[in-house]
Amino acid sequence: MGTVEDVGDQLVGAFQNPGLLLGIPLALAGAVFMSLGAQYQHRGVEKVERLSGADGTAGLSFDQLKRLLTRPSWILGTLMLGLAVICQLAALVKAPLIVVQPLGAIALVITTLLNARISGHSPTKQSMTAIVACVGGIFLFVFFAAIYATEKEVTDRELFVILALLLVVIIVLGASWLILRHRMRALFYIIAAGILYGFVATLAKVIIKRIEAGQFEWITAICLLALLSAFAVGAYFVQTAYSSGPPDLVIAGLTVVDPMVAVLIGMLVLGEAEAAPWWVFIIFAIAGGIAVWGVVGLARYHPQVLSESQDLGITRGSDPAPPSAPRPTSPAEQPDAREPRDPDAQ
Repeated sequence: MGTVEDVGDQLVGAFQNPGLLLGIPLALAGAVFMSLGAQYQHRGVEKVERLSGADGTAGLSFDQLKRLLTRPSWILGTLMLGLAVICQLAALVKAPLIVVQPLGAIALVITTLLNARISGHSPTKQSMTAIVACVGGIFLFVFFAAIYATEKEVTDRELFVILALLLVVIIVLGASWLILRHRMRALFYIIAAGILYGFVATLAKVIIKRIEAGQFEWITAICLLALLSAFAVGAYFVQTAYSSGPPDLVIAGLTVVDPMVAVLIGMLVLGEAEAAPWWVFIIFAIAGGIAVWGVVGLARYHPQVLSESQDLGITRGSDPAPPSAPRPTSPAEQPDAREPRDPDAQ
């Protein structure tokens, strides 16, 4: 009974926190802009690939990157993502990192439903189950994070740890890309971008807090440089992922890997969950597992992923056809039925 009363008291206190009451809606707005931006950027990358006649799965070329700057849909998507970043940064100012960051997974749900409507693929029973699992897991996590999350002043030592970890990550990812880029597919770019964006969110939180406290010294400047570098490399990986996977899969990976990395940093390095009892960490693990299971289900059962991403090496559906057997094409999958009108062509 005492534990239940403690949770109740913590819950009442959490929702009396004006920072949480403002930070959570800002994070949700950022998720909406993120899903719309992903849809338009994916369309722009596909258009550039068609115009250039080159596949970008091994990395977009410099010419393709220049062409992206002339595509109206890609520019619109970039503006949408800019608004998403603004909302996310504003949310990070008002609420703890481990509360704000997981809410980005809502973009996964919006992107899945939006892309299904545009492409003409109706969500299946399995994909809807996966969506419910993803949303349920994320909200279970956020519910307890909102109750027990606390914020502390980040020390210089903790900043050095974060920067050192980021340096190791960039070296490993960069070496992997240089050596294996001709064999890489969307999943590598999605995971790599998600890891980098998790560091970006963490560094953004630290920089904002230091600027508010009037502590913009040399280590803060280094953090800013590291943030911009990680963001640039992550953005390149995301654009390359669009060339080899649908936006659903890209957002699915980002909205799980990104918050997982940010949450782990927040818990293990910044100590934002020190006030939580041991059983809350078990709930965190269960909730995270449910969300991951939901994302895997989306990657496995979403109709567009089934029809357009067979080269990703993931077993999809309950009865996959043998590799040698041609996949039957339904009327809904005909190009005329599912190809959305491209605003770039106008």
